[in-house]
Amino acid sequence: MDNHLPLNAIMLIEQFCLKHNLETYDPYDIWKTKVGLSVKDFYNRKPAVAIFPASVLVLFDHLLNNRSRYGYRVQEYPIVRGLASQILLNVYKSYKKDIYLTYAREHLDWLVNNSCKGYSGNAWGIGFTWPVSENIAYDSNTPLATHTPYVLEAFNQYTKITGDMRYMSYIESCYKFYENDIQILFETPKSIATSYGPTRDRIVTNSISYTLFAYSIFIDYFPKDEVYICEKIYKLYNFIKETQSDNGSWHYAPFDDDSFIDCFHSCIVLKNIIKTQKRLNNLDNFEQVVGLGYNYIVSAFYDKNKNLFKRFSKTNKINITKFDLYDNAEFLNLASLMGDKNRVTSLNTKINEVFIKNNHIYSSQNFFGSLINKNTLRWAVMPYLYSLSINMEESFKDPFSTSQSII
Repeated sequence: MDNHLPLNAIMLIEQFCLKHNLETYDPYDIWKTKVGLSVKDFYNRKPAVAIFPASVLVLFDHLLNNRSRYGYRVQEYPIVRGLASQILLNVYKSYKKDIYLTYAREHLDWLVNNSCKGYSGNAWGIGFTWPVSENIAYDSNTPLATHTPYVLEAFNQYTKITGDMRYMSYIESCYKFYENDIQILFETPKSIATSYGPTRDRIVTNSISYTLFAYSIFIDYFPKDEVYICEKIYKLYNFIKETQSDNGSWHYAPFDDDSFIDCFHSCIVLKNIIKTQKRLNNLDNFEQVVGLGYNYIVSAFYDKNKNLFKRFSKTNKINITKFDLYDNAEFLNLASLMGDKNRVTSLNTKINEVFIKNNHIYSSQNFFGSLINKNTLRWAVMPYLYSLSINMEESFKDPFSTSQSII
């Protein structure tokens, strides 16, 4: 069986991942400026009043400054390095080229040297100041439960593929971060919900799913704690299961009546459940939860006329993005894990048609029909390349088979 990737996919992966420097512009650049941070903070406090200046900045970014990017700065992001290393390791399994291992190690070493400081263990965050609500803001040194698993998975993947134990201590250190810094915000005898960052901040569904998946990795490295770790996994999973709506959806924040439902976060929740199940093989009602969730995503987000997945099925803010690569990249990943070969093939064809021009990858198409955010690695070039790098033939096995290998 030929598991090799098409030549154009390999060329894109090498173009973006075989680099010493992964600094990149980002769709959030406008909100990282002094003006953007001020408007974002104002919007979090008084959205009805701040909607006008926020809209002006969005239009300025989309229509006037997206190509020139005046006032924006490139920077490195931990998630970019984490995904780049995983992509190269995925490709290495088929091609066995030493250059892929060399650059994967370089990305991992960068992550070792750029962990957030002042916490119980190694962990990584978004890499810039991010005010998310009136009372919650994460600075550039705040580690997050949503970002650390990308690095943890990369360390684990390198260790499993090569047998080289150089990153073992960092995996063990990540465990200390999750145990000591990530907080339990909600608990019943059967379920728990954990924090997004290292404070008692907020309950977010996709964040809990990342913590679920992280603990499934820790099982291999802490055999003495296996019973404790498994119990925590089951409780995290139970919370996610209990907060799934009857139609299969999850709100971004399950206890917030004004919360949104979007495509890529929904895909991430399911992706983390599936990858955890492949490690444990005993999550309760797994097939029902995943099947219902997958059917909801396809029915609620898929645009049959454009053959792409849209962002929201329920929104709480104005949005002028028509289609975003992030939504489609995460669904491509999820469809591969589900063994949905037809959707993988058709969606990837459409992604190539819409978002890739002259070997440049654009992250968004706005309602004016313009492609914007060229080669922004964090959002969403690397998530897309990761989806390409998955061993597709393995992914097309029965998604509920205990023998399937999930990367």
